[in-house]
Amino acid sequence: MRIGELARATGTTPRALRHYEQAGLISSERACNGYRVYDERAVVRVRNIRYLLSVGLTLDDVRVFLPCLDGDVAAAPPSDKGLQVALERLAVLNERIAAQIAARDRLQAALREQTGGRIQPVG
Repeated sequence: MRIGELARATGTTPRALRHYEQAGLISSERACNGYRVYDERAVVRVRNIRYLLSVGLTLDDVRVFLPCLDGDVAAAPPSDKGLQVALERLAVLNERIAAQIAARDRLQAALREQTGGRIQPVG
């Protein structure tokens, strides 16, 4: 299948597919006209990549899952390395959330101080 067909079958864009290919997560052959051609297994692989990205992993993180991207990643028990990567990503996300909450709280306090409490921040 060509890149547009794979994009439609997986709910992604040709640009994202080219990005996944550049990252070494999927591969294609070139037709004689130069178009990328993917085999049917690419559909499962791309859906798994998208699933892993949707739960908060990065493309670099997804590389750890290369050996199992052609199966059912969501249903399979995680490998020790996969679990380690997920826990590390969760720690990074928690740190970012904590930093954002701290920034919000500082801004909220500054607004209260500057307005004498007249303006109540939304949220």
